[in-house]
Amino acid sequence: MDKIVLSLFDRTGKMVKPWAEYGYDCYAVDIVTEENTIEEYGNGKIHYISADIHKYLPPRGEYEFVFAFPPCTDLAVSGAKHFKDKGLNGLASSIENVERARQICDWADAPYMIENPVSTLSTYWREPDYTFDPYEYDGYTQEDNKYQKKTCLWTSEGFQLPDPLPSKTWDQRIHQKMGGNNSEERSITPQGFANAVFEYNGPGEDYTIDTVYDY
Repeated sequence: MDKIVLSLFDRTGKMVKPWAEYGYDCYAVDIVTEENTIEEYGNGKIHYISADIHKYLPPRGEYEFVFAFPPCTDLAVSGAKHFKDKGLNGLASSIENVERARQICDWADAPYMIENPVSTLSTYWREPDYTFDPYEYDGYTQEDNKYQKKTCLWTSEGFQLPDPLPSKTWDQRIHQKMGGNNSEERSITPQGFANAVFEYNGPGEDYTIDTVYDY
């Protein structure tokens, strides 16, 4: 498998795990990653890269897909009441992160997906192409993704939104963790959605990852 899958502002690598399992060479890049490591995962690898996205030069090669999860702290409408107190620096930095992600997506010349919660990006950039809640894709994983957290996606024309396999019930656990030191936990990619995106945007073969199950 020669093609590369890149995920920006991604500390956990959850988004690329199904791609690595299939056999892709995957890169998860984030400035908060402590050190560069390589994980053998399924038939492929995940390279965890510690780097500032604004200084990072992605590897040369042919790209299969690019994902980006720019920090939402100074963009999400859930924190709008604090915008005035924060000033413009946080907003400017956040928008620069999104623009850098978009530039890398364009450079890679591959289908892409840029993710953010409901945010002011709709004002400063454009309306999202899609929205989803994690519970809508709980059926694609054995992890517990039975929660609500409306999330927006800005995508290329080559992106296909997966059909949902929703849980019958869901809760508001993410909304209950607003504020404090829970931002990292709130921003973790739901594995069900990551698996579903691979199934609908992956190699196009009759291939189903092991974690998928039906209700």
